[in-house]
Amino acid sequence: MSLMNITDSQFDTEVKSASTPVLVDFWAEWCGPCRALGPKLEEIASEMGESIKVVKVNVDENKEIAQNFAIRSIPTMIIFKDGSDVETLMGNLPKEEIVSKIQSHL
Repeated sequence: MSLMNITDSQFDTEVKSASTPVLVDFWAEWCGPCRALGPKLEEIASEMGESIKVVKVNVDENKEIAQNFAIRSIPTMIIFKDGSDVETLMGNLPKEEIVSKIQSHL
């Protein structure tokens, strides 16, 4: 499964109603660490696509969701399970650390 960009209006359908856990990456075009994180998330999405969904939310274009989750710095990733946020990860973390956090919620 590939990485998907979602908007405020798609959030409930794609994240809250998802049958699998969802990793949401809050990012922006101008953010260097966000762009560096992107390829790692692409790999995670393709390698773990059966067990987790990975989506990206551009905070400049989707301010409502970013405000709802009090996103103050980016990149910020939030893992959702059964419609609730269960863990928040901050910064451009190593891929292994992200995978480990995801696996703890599967």
